[in-house]
Amino acid sequence: MASDEFAPPKYAQIVQAIRRKIADGTYPPGSLLPSETQLVREFGVSRPTVVRALQVLQLRGTIDREHGKGSFVKAASPVSGEDNSRPGRAVLDRAEADEHLTLIAVGPHSAPAHVAKLLGVADKATVMMRRIVISDDQRAAELVTLWCPVELADGTDLGRDEPLSVGIRQHLRATKNLKLEHVAERLSARNPSADEAKILGIRKTAPVLGVVASVFNGGGRPVLIVDIVLPGDLHDLEDAYSL
Repeated sequence: MASDEFAPPKYAQIVQAIRRKIADGTYPPGSLLPSETQLVREFGVSRPTVVRALQVLQLRGTIDREHGKGSFVKAASPVSGEDNSRPGRAVLDRAEADEHLTLIAVGPHSAPAHVAKLLGVADKATVMMRRIVISDDQRAAELVTLWCPVELADGTDLGRDEPLSVGIRQHLRATKNLKLEHVAERLSARNPSADEAKILGIRKTAPVLGVVASVFNGGGRPVLIVDIVLPGDLHDLEDAYSL
């Protein structure tokens, strides 16, 4: 079996390489990273792959990107309350209008048992579902399904078959004046369902990381459920915290 069969996708390799250079001082806080063109040449990849790597670093709070100026290493500590490396938070803050994101299903749907329980609605109650696939240059790398009460989706674009130009959190704040306060995530290692395996293009026996994130409003009520499926050979989750 080839040793690179389970290598992470190219964008993830770039993320890892840049983070190593930040850690060893090659790119100190406040410094300007090489341009997208320079990174394309350095890593021998396409520009979309470099752009996605920089987006991931930005979401994780590692760099700032300024249009027309470039990408700068942030001076902030890696331990931060604004940690965008959390899978649920990344989904809430990520705009869907990206060439790597494909909206594959939108509309009313019967709530699965675990979603109904987490939302506090009746089993098989009708809720709004929104599902996207995130891909790298080679394959599907992430499957995200958003579930929310139908009444929350009313007056928003969550039920429309068009990508959101801003993150879900920002969209709900603008359309419903809804502030999302905190997220509770549950992580499990499992095999994919037949539907998940088909969408992700993996075997039914392949391991995946499942992340179920319950998103709460200021009153402590769960208003969104984010279900994330990550192929196990493409992802690892990293955390940092104070003792």
